[in-house]
Amino acid sequence: MIRTVESEPHASLPVLAAYSYCEAVTGRQARNFAYGIRLLPTPQRRAMSALYAFSRRVDDIGDGALADDVKVARLEETRTLLSRICEGGVADDDTDPVAVALAHAAGHFPIPLGGLDELIDGVLMDVRGETYETWDDLKVYCRCVAGAIGRLSLGVFGTEPGARGVERAPEYADTLGLALQLTNILRDVREDAVGGRTYLPADDLAKFGCSAGFSGPRPPEGSDFAGLVHFEVRRARALFAEGYRLLPMLDRRSGACVAAMAGIYRRLLDRIERDPEAVLRGRVSLPGREKAYVAVRGLSGLDARHVTRRTVRRRA
Repeated sequence: MIRTVESEPHASLPVLAAYSYCEAVTGRQARNFAYGIRLLPTPQRRAMSALYAFSRRVDDIGDGALADDVKVARLEETRTLLSRICEGGVADDDTDPVAVALAHAAGHFPIPLGGLDELIDGVLMDVRGETYETWDDLKVYCRCVAGAIGRLSLGVFGTEPGARGVERAPEYADTLGLALQLTNILRDVREDAVGGRTYLPADDLAKFGCSAGFSGPRPPEGSDFAGLVHFEVRRARALFAEGYRLLPMLDRRSGACVAAMAGIYRRLLDRIERDPEAVLRGRVSLPGREKAYVAVRGLSGLDARHVTRRTVRRRA
């Protein structure tokens, strides 16, 4: 049973300063994520910022310009720091604000910090330049870099007492992470190709004549790029549909946060589906007013109620 968070944890001045640092990192580098967590109560928002700041550090090592052997060494150093956090070895006056904030958050919320070990494993896959033959192969990577984040976040959110099917909440959180990551992969397909990375399964690329890659603003000649995008969009939508079953298990504000973040990505999928080649011309994004609408919809509980009605109909 996942404990529901009920009270605001006490934080010393050094811890509050560490949280402020993490919130600044989040606001500067993760607009969609920061937009969603604004809907949370302060303690949960701070904890989510600490999780993001640590995750951002791991991602930045993988995406940086360092030699691969240096990246591996830095990632293992970060794993050692994570072990120190898990063992309670980080004091409030430690010089690393991200470690201080994450240690405090983990002391007050049941966060499964092993998920951050999985994230490091996923970024090491990037450093090694791994590619993926099938969707099952890609799912392993997505679970490391995104599904784990869903499970970590659930530790901060908690679940509503008495919620039906709550034992499956980590599974749904993981699946929602996969949906977000596949949307990211579609959105960033050209940017990743320019950086020498290919995430979409080789089987899917071959099926739609896209094995040549996406280094330019147009699809490979003779390919069915739109067919590929629509195929992956359908896969992402199925993941969203399954992952959204988490919403009725969360309290109103946590559900609003998840609905806002997921809603932003679902609308990105809509845009990508309408104009598949847009992802080859630049990054697809949503205007602020549309994000605000998604947030209001999440706060209203519309998405959670829709999921609940659909689940009830299936059981009838």
